[in-house]
Amino acid sequence: MGPTSSGTASRGTDRWSALDFAPPAADATEPESSVLVDHLDDGRIAIVTLNRPHADNAITTEMGARLTEAVETIAVSTGIRVVILTGAGDRAFSVGSDLRQRKSMTKEDWLRQRQAFDRTLYTVRQLRKPIFAAVNGIAYGGGCELAQSCDFIIASENATFGQPEAMLGLAAGGGSPVFLPRLLGPGRAMQMLMTGDPITASEAHRLGMVNELHAPHDLAEAAQRIARKIAGNSPTAVQAVKRAVQLGQGQPVEQAIAIMMDAHWRSAVHPDRVEGIGAFNDDRDPAFRDADF
Repeated sequence: MGPTSSGTASRGTDRWSALDFAPPAADATEPESSVLVDHLDDGRIAIVTLNRPHADNAITTEMGARLTEAVETIAVSTGIRVVILTGAGDRAFSVGSDLRQRKSMTKEDWLRQRQAFDRTLYTVRQLRKPIFAAVNGIAYGGGCELAQSCDFIIASENATFGQPEAMLGLAAGGGSPVFLPRLLGPGRAMQMLMTGDPITASEAHRLGMVNELHAPHDLAEAAQRIARKIAGNSPTAVQAVKRAVQLGQGQPVEQAIAIMMDAHWRSAVHPDRVEGIGAFNDDRDPAFRDADF
């Protein structure tokens, strides 16, 4: 994850002013759990919340491990059909890795944390269930990359997205050099990665990085609306089409079509296909069964 942190302390330079955050207070009280998992609709929807709002949800080593554990648990919970990933509070989704914690790290500590964060992002990217980010404010560094690791992003109108790693002497390493050129186009991604300047939610929406924009007080409801729509569909079909998109990207056309057709034929012989068509003809809601895994 990219290295950023949070807070509102006064700064001695205007270099960081565009980023709108500073290291968190050293004496801040930590919450009992840095990652919360809640469930809606009889457990079909999981809401995963990054829960260090006093630090703009900056990610510590412990928080990263907790997020990995939460996603791994969701991965084997067959009753969960869709995941919303968001941040606590109304200021930030996440500003990435906690720089106050990193300040005193040895090289070995840093590399071990880097390996742990790699596992977190990999676990999110490889989740077979749909997972999308509801970005409720600042998303910088690893926080921005965490959102990019999800299937898609919706955001509040006051959200901002940034990759300030180069400003701190690092090359971004949590996925943004791979994902941003696909989301924004190579030129815009290069400018964002090289300057460290953030972009607004409206710009991210215009460029296709963000699917929907909502007023801050409407974001949670919008996320739940999308999640309920996904959860009401066949989870087996949803997971199959997600894999077809993931595995087909970057492949030659006929290879991508072969991957797609494999997913299609598997769904064609699945009981959900019979249930879905039957529900349509009977003018009723379908009762799709949980995915096998």
